Amino acid sequence: MSKSAKGGLGRGFGALLGESLLAEEETAGGISTLPMTLIEPNQDQPRKDFDPEAMRELTRSIELHGVITPITVRKTRGDYYQIIAGERRWRAARSAGLTEIPAMVIEADDKTVMELALIENLQRKDLNPIEEAQGFDSLIRDYGLTQEAVAERVGRSRPAVANALRLLALPDNARAMVAAGTLSAGHARAVLAIKDETKRTDENLHKMAGMSVRQAEKFAKTLSAPEMPEPAPEACAVDYSAELAKKLEAALGRRVRIEQGKNAGAVSLEYYGPDDLERLCAALEKLSV
Repeated sequence: MSKSAKGGLGRGFGALLGESLLAEEETAGGISTLPMTLIEPNQDQPRKDFDPEAMRELTRSIELHGVITPITVRKTRGDYYQIIAGERRWRAARSAGLTEIPAMVIEADDKTVMELALIENLQRKDLNPIEEAQGFDSLIRDYGLTQEAVAERVGRSRPAVANALRLLALPDNARAMVAAGTLSAGHARAVLAIKDETKRTDENLHKMAGMSVRQAEKFAKTLSAPEMPEPAPEACAVDYSAELAKKLEAALGRRVRIEQGKNAGAVSLEYYGPDDLERLCAALEKLSV
């Protein structure tokens, strides 16, 4: 006997498909209980990694309560169905030993399948900021959506989508830290304010990771501030008074001191005893200036 249980689709995915389409599908018997053996995953599904612990928790929940929200599938070859949204539920149901699963069957081309699968993943809360930004970017580049349209589809504001997309401009080392949770999205936007890429070093990024976002923003401004050129060394001034004093000392054989004032100065000559003073005075008397 199947452990599966039928339940509501929720507003999120319903908003993607449109309420009228949901009504048509439900009226046409779009929600069915399908054998697990006839359901196959989408090999091009954008989500590749499934957290083991989260999967174990989901499996335990399904063992207790069944699958509350139907998965969404489309008919493919023969009697087989391809998952559009809900691969985690399908995997957990299989691990829980279910033989059937509730599913909403819709018609969708390959492009619509990929778009819906991508949006369904983006509506989840366990994507890291880089995965989320890459998803938004794919919807814009690959499916031609505007930022406004992306925001509407995933239930976010347009500024939130725009801020997320800015993270894709980060250098590889910063991206890796954001994906690992070492840097928050707020810290990462502070990194983007560092215009000199040579200063986005691992050392500086780890410093910022230990700061508050506000502190990281201030640190980024400091790193981005233009460096002031070092003042040129002043040319060595020639001390002419000292040079003249040396010349006089050599010529006179005595200590000479020259004191330079603004408009005048003084020359001091040493003498060594009375006789030396007389000789010095006699020599000075012969000078004419």
